Amino acid sequence: MMQSMLLSQAVRVTILTTISFVIALAVTPLWFKFLKKYKFGKQLRGSGDTPVFSELHKGKEGVPTGAGLIIWSTVIGLAIIFDVMRHLFGGAWDYFNFVDRAETYLPLAALLIAALVGLLDDWIGVRKLGGASGGGLKVRQKAVVYLLIACVGAWWFYFRLGWNILFIPFFGNLTIGWWYIPIFLFIIFASAFSANETDGLDGLLGGVSLFAFVSLATVAFVLHRYNLAAFSGVIIGALLAFLWFNIYPAKFFMGDTGSMSLGITIGVVAMLTNTTLILPFFTIILVIESLSVIIQVISKKLRHGKKVFRSAPIHHHFEALGWPESQVTMRFWIVSAVFCALGLVIFFLSH
Repeated sequence: MMQSMLLSQAVRVTILTTISFVIALAVTPLWFKFLKKYKFGKQLRGSGDTPVFSELHKGKEGVPTGAGLIIWSTVIGLAIIFDVMRHLFGGAWDYFNFVDRAETYLPLAALLIAALVGLLDDWIGVRKLGGASGGGLKVRQKAVVYLLIACVGAWWFYFRLGWNILFIPFFGNLTIGWWYIPIFLFIIFASAFSANETDGLDGLLGGVSLFAFVSLATVAFVLHRYNLAAFSGVIIGALLAFLWFNIYPAKFFMGDTGSMSLGITIGVVAMLTNTTLILPFFTIILVIESLSVIIQVISKKLRHGKKVFRSAPIHHHFEALGWPESQVTMRFWIVSAVFCALGLVIFFLSH
């Protein structure tokens, strides 16, 4: 009986992943034409602010951005369709529905809200509104958005769901009480910030996010949270379709509507699966990218402008050293895959 259920759920996740891939792949050309028609292209900051980056990426100005909409609109669209059809007809539609109050309400809401804010950010950047010079919202403005979303999530987890447990690998669950709130805030904020910093090369964030969601889907499935696993599978399918066009040389970029939504959703799913302390393995590249930015800023502040890296985040440092962009991306993918596998090993040995 148990094996039959596991097989049924595995088939369900696989079918949903495939449906998501096919639909996202089909709608991509339409969105690409829309972006091209309305000149929704990437704008670079002034070269005086980031001289190394501007020199390396001057050829990318004007390339369509905001294609992250393909990912989240596919996920939200399928969630709405299957949930509505389930209520109307039931039966097979119930099998494919992955909308669930306990497992997917929060990640779906976080995905949508962050995506819409990110889309607004992309629009501001492209249109250079409010004095923006290709940069969209300022860092502190994004930080406020991240914090607000994280606060809502922390409130939901702690006060509505009553979560106050932190899983420590090889030791088990630890009751941490109200400390759960600041930990939640940090995870969501850090994952959102890190995803934004990582989105700088063709296929980079899409690839490392893919590995992260494959790992999180595996964890959710093992924990018998099948709706959450299905939700992650739908994201995986949409990400694969996006990467079909985003790998070097990219036809478009995901923009903040993609990076912001993916980063925050990764953090929320990690909290739902109680893999907070394993998350750095699933998102090792995001961690390294953020640390490189933090180190660079601190060095410039304390060492009178001296830099540790030629450019930060660190993927631009390797570009400046002469690594081809595709080589940086593929090597970062390899590192991500290895650490995700290591994270899963730790998870399985701990359960």
